[in-house]
Amino acid sequence: MDSKFTPGVRPLYQQVYDYLLEQVAAGTWKLGAALPSEQALGQQLGVSQGTVRKALDELASIGVMERRQGKGTFVAVNSEERSLFRFFHLCTPGGDRVTPSATGEKVTRRTATAADMAHLGLAKNAKVIEIKRVRLIEQQPIIFETIIVPATMLAGLDKRKTLPNSLYSLYHSAFGINIGSVQEELRAALADKQDRDRLSVPIGSPLLHIDRIAFGIDGTRVEWRISRCSTAHHVYSIELS
Repeated sequence: MDSKFTPGVRPLYQQVYDYLLEQVAAGTWKLGAALPSEQALGQQLGVSQGTVRKALDELASIGVMERRQGKGTFVAVNSEERSLFRFFHLCTPGGDRVTPSATGEKVTRRTATAADMAHLGLAKNAKVIEIKRVRLIEQQPIIFETIIVPATMLAGLDKRKTLPNSLYSLYHSAFGINIGSVQEELRAALADKQDRDRLSVPIGSPLLHIDRIAFGIDGTRVEWRISRCSTAHHVYSIELS
């Protein structure tokens, strides 16, 4: 069978990666669905089984696919636990993971500001949904979050009675939006009056300020999240390889 791809333009496995990612984004394979075997995909696409395996390994590494020993490859479901494991980086000193909970939630729908438009690529007068909440660790307020998403993309989010601890799992299960990557900028900040009220810290206390843009697997900007973190007893921990 002739290959759907062109050797020499880009490595074949990257072309297969892009194709499989497009199929997931288009809903060809639903959440949790099993993919055909590597051999069957290779025959279908006109490439070697090894090329398919490398593309699937790359997709598994970013959380789009899930490999199950002896069972095959599945479209990953962003469960709450999985989302927290991938995208929550505050730990105790030494790297022990902690599980946050959410409280003090306030959800509003409003017109996008200039900053919203710049961060999310929105048009003038676009509507957004804004979520403000506090994240607790061992019942102590540690993070004050402001989360902004396009209202058309996540229609009805502001009508829900409650929101889960991990919003990414909700984006996935309710709206079919799989967060594939995030981009973060970190800087030092000083607590203001709002931080004092939300995090029970004195004005002027040192905080970690995190600006995050979350992208869908198709590269669409899904969420702008601002996190103000008290790190008196916690650290921001990542692994690089």
